[in-house]
Formats: sequence, structure tokens, C-alpha cells
Amino acid sequence: MAGATTLVAPTGRRARLPTAPGGSGVTDQGTTSREKAARAGAPAPAIEARGLVKTFGETRALDGLDLVVPAGGVYGVLGPNGAGKTTALRILSTLMPADAGHVTVLGLDITAQADQVRGRISLTGQFASVDEELTGRENLILLGRLLGHRHAAATVRAGRLLGAMGLADAADRQAKTYSGGMRRRLDIAAGIIVPPDIMFLDEPTTGLDPRSRNQVWTIVRSLVARGTTVVLTTQYLDEADQLADRIAVIDHGRMIAEGTPGELKASVGSGILRVRVADPAQRFAAVRVLTRALDVEVQLESDPSALTARVDDSESSVQALAELTRNGVPTTEFALGQPTLDEVFLALTGHPTEQTEDGEADQRAAADLTKERAA
Repeated sequence: MAGATTLVAPTGRRARLPTAPGGSGVTDQGTTSREKAARAGAPAPAIEARGLVKTFGETRALDGLDLVVPAGGVYGVLGPNGAGKTTALRILSTLMPADAGHVTVLGLDITAQADQVRGRISLTGQFASVDEELTGRENLILLGRLLGHRHAAATVRAGRLLGAMGLADAADRQAKTYSGGMRRRLDIAAGIIVPPDIMFLDEPTTGLDPRSRNQVWTIVRSLVARGTTVVLTTQYLDEADQLADRIAVIDHGRMIAEGTPGELKASVGSGILRVRVADPAQRFAAVRVLTRALDVEVQLESDPSALTARVDDSESSVQALAELTRNGVPTTEFALGQPTLDEVFLALTGHPTEQTEDGEADQRAAADLTKERAA
């Protein structure tokens, strides 16, 4: 992979992936998304996956996953731990064969043309895989040399990347002295020693403090500005909202929704009514009033005074406020706003972004990915 520290991905003989029912890599009319885009004069998708299936023992980590990633921009893959995000990324980046399904990356079959795919992509996982005994500069120069740069060119490239990542002052310190955020930025720099056409970022901000997360977000935006397509997996809904041009929501190995952040928010209702009652003891009274007035399910928030409900229009909100007042339930806050991605995810899956039953399989995939990168 161009610029990736995963330099030992298997290149031996592989059988062609068997195809899941309906997962031939074509549309219902027998035409791939890439072919349809070409006919329409539109940019071809960067990635097209159809019917991906992957099992670990009795656990089905991917269950017929379809994914079409447009070229350019950030494509977010959103889901809780164990939803299948890491497993999907390993398959798309040629590190793991699927049990069934078909994938093309940049028009290349990931099985028959795996080496060509690896030459045009890069992958950065959840855990930094740089050599801790080397300095930041030495790590990048070493990778540059392994990827074909002469020493002088690798040194120049390393210096530029360290500056771009805000690591110039720490360039000659051992990586083991770096903070978590610094290591993550160094790992991303390692992934773009040779600028890739597609960069896979697997939960790049997991465990980072807010400042470090914002620094990684800035780096992601700069990659896109230079023409790289970024596929970003995350369990942080605010991260997807901030970065992604389009988002695929995955749960239990299947895509359950896909669209722009705005489209996903609109899919669960035109607005969210947020209410805070003056007396927490009256919250359940407010629930009864709003349920009767709006004929919708009312959600209790962690704040003992707060609750929310989906509404279709502002007129419904005015009616709800009037009913609360009429029933003697005073409020300190009453606002109508757009749904958050947290509320979208809860509406789509029935649960928040927390560990699912498939977590063990996806965590195993993440651990295996880290081992391969360190090999």
C-alpha cells in the first residue's frame, strides 16, 4: 500500500471470492455503479462492494454489506463497537478475504488485482504502529526508503510531513516519548509518505483528548483538499457530522442507512423538541402531557429535568407548550432543533452507539490488523 506501514499484506495465491446471492458487484439491472457513472459522465465511485459476508466462528461480522464510496471527500462509516466497521475496512484494503461478495477499488478487483490496489491505498488503524525506539524522523525516513525513495528524498519528505503534522519540534525524539495524539499524527504521516488515492482511517481519534482529535480532523481535511478519498470509520457521531460528506450507518454487519448528514437527520423527522422542566419531579407528568399532545414517543435524557420528542412541524411544538402550561408543568427550556446524529442513530438502531453482541469479532479483527502492521 502506498505509504502504509502495513507492508506485509499477503500476496500469495488467492481464490476468487465467492459471491453472495445478489452480491455480484452489479446493480439490479446488471450494471455496476462504475459503469452507470461512466455513461452519465459522472465520476466513477472509488470503492464498490456488494454482498460482503464475513464470519468468525459462529459470529457473522458482516452480513451482506453493500457499500458504494464516491471519489473525493470523506466517506464516514458509522456504527457502534462490533458493528463490522474494522472487518469491512480489512476486506476493502486487501488484508482479509471475505467469505462471500465482490469488491472493486478504483476499478480494480481486490482479489485478482490486489497488488495494484495496495499500490494506490493507505491504511491507518486504531493503534499507532511506528517503531517506538526510533525518532519520528527516523520512522518516516525508514518507511520512505522501504517504499522506494532515495535517502535524500525520503529525508526531505519526512521533514515536510513532520512539519505538516505539527511534529517538527519533536522530530528527533524517540516515538515512545510521544503522547497518544502525537503518535496518531505520526502514524498518519507514515501512511502518506507516498500520497495515496484512497486512505482508510480506522477510528483514528479513539482515546484522544479533544485537542488531539481536532488536530487529526484538520489533517483529514487537508488530505481531502489534496485529492485523496478518505474512508473514515468512527463510533463518534460528532466526528462523522464534522468530517463526512456522506455517511453509511452499519449495525450488526449490515448497512441500515446511507446519505449526507443532513439527509440522515431529515429521515427521522423534521425536528427535535427539547424540553427542560422547572421541577425534575414533574418530568414524568411532562412525558404524559407530551405523549398525549404529540402522539409520539418521548425520550428521557440523562439530565433529570430534560426530555426530547420528535415532531413534524413548529405548530406541533406550540401546541405541546400550550398543553404543558395548561397542565401546570412549567418549563425552563423549550426549543425546536434539528436532530443530532446521536438521535438519528438511536432512531435507526434502537440503541445508542455502545458495544453490540458482535463486538468480540470486530475487536478481534482490529487486534489482527495491529499485529499485521507491526510484523
